[in-house]
Amino acid sequence: CVVRRSSPSEQAAGRHVKVARSRRRGVCPEPGMEASSPAGLGATDPQLQHFIEVETQKQRFQQLVHQMTELCWEKCMDKPGPKLDSRAETCFVNCVERFIDTSQFILNRLEQTQKSKSAFSESLSD
Repeated sequence: CVVRRSSPSEQAAGRHVKVARSRRRGVCPEPGMEASSPAGLGATDPQLQHFIEVETQKQRFQQLVHQMTELCWEKCMDKPGPKLDSRAETCFVNCVERFIDTSQFILNRLEQTQKSKSAFSESLSD
């Protein structure tokens, strides 16, 4: 559902102008549902919700690649040249491996912490 902003004169008259509306079910939110609300989108169209989740994962992956590239570039490149020397290449390989290992360690640790918190809260509710 695409809605353009109403002009001041249209707002004064109480009109909101819709430019285009898709006829596919679930694309435009039902009246009262927020378009930016993930719960509203999921309730309207599970396929759209899945698409948003996949795109969010892609974005997170791209952010990680960007962080890794920036970190390893700063660490390994003294002066850029036409060729990558063996020292810089080795540095990049080690840097990327350390970054991946560290990221995996952090994710595993967070997962363990989350599991222990949920187990603790379950034991309290028993």
